[in-house]
Amino acid sequence: MSTQKQISPRAWAELLLLALVWGAVFLSVRIALNEIGVLSTVAHRAFWAALVLWILVLVMGLPVPRAARVWLGFAGMGLLNNVIPFTLLNWSQLYIESGLVAIINAATAIFGVLVAAVFLADERLTWRKTIGVVIGFAGVATAIGLSNLLQFDLRSLAQLAALTATLSYAFAGVWARKFLGGLHPLVAAAGMLSFTALVMVPLAWGLEGPLSLALHAETLAAIAYYALAATVLAYFLYYRVLAMAGSGNLMLVTLLMPPIAIVLGWVVLGEELPPNALAGFAILAAGLAIIDGRVLKLLR
Repeated sequence: MSTQKQISPRAWAELLLLALVWGAVFLSVRIALNEIGVLSTVAHRAFWAALVLWILVLVMGLPVPRAARVWLGFAGMGLLNNVIPFTLLNWSQLYIESGLVAIINAATAIFGVLVAAVFLADERLTWRKTIGVVIGFAGVATAIGLSNLLQFDLRSLAQLAALTATLSYAFAGVWARKFLGGLHPLVAAAGMLSFTALVMVPLAWGLEGPLSLALHAETLAAIAYYALAATVLAYFLYYRVLAMAGSGNLMLVTLLMPPIAIVLGWVVLGEELPPNALAGFAILAAGLAIIDGRVLKLLR
């Protein structure tokens, strides 16, 4: 079960930096989508990130696993944590605002609680978590808009695609616990992104054409950002904050990312979110806060 530590000023700084890095990924993907296809955005991210991570693994002298079970774990993580969610989230950004995608993405923590309770014996669904999950889902429903669920136009389908991506992330968390425990984080990240690249590069090549770097400067900058900063650098930050602050405190990044994405989408892209999306995020944030338990402890 997740533990909660006191957050030091340094941990706070790196937690905020991680939220900023991940919050800006939605903007960078949207910029790249102006010139390249959805599959190509994912292929670029996986290929370049895997290449840099394997270089780091070799330079640091980290052992490369050989067991078939571990490589099965890489394959499952590549599918559940990258191929499915990256593709669905990127496609959804063609039809809905990047800030709204970030809000829906925050539902990962809600699904994570449910999936972990079903498949992991040490992650029981307590009353506090149950209440938080119910409120969280109410927030997601508000953000999407119940009427949108009945229309089945591209906008509603894009929102459902983003929500499906969060469910895939939740299953990825359970898969990692079962198959990749004890591995160095950089090795695990390099392995799963390698599988992602093996799937997405041929797929993108066949459906959208070969990957090219003959692109506009802003597209190249966007690719570099989400492949290197939001993937390679973010893994370093993620595991540093996990070690310093614990998994319970790390969930705060889920609450910090959407406001950053919303502001960047508004300033750079001129996006304006409907009131129900902002209200939905507020309700979702309340659900996540209840799951986290920090606010309830303060009230006591």
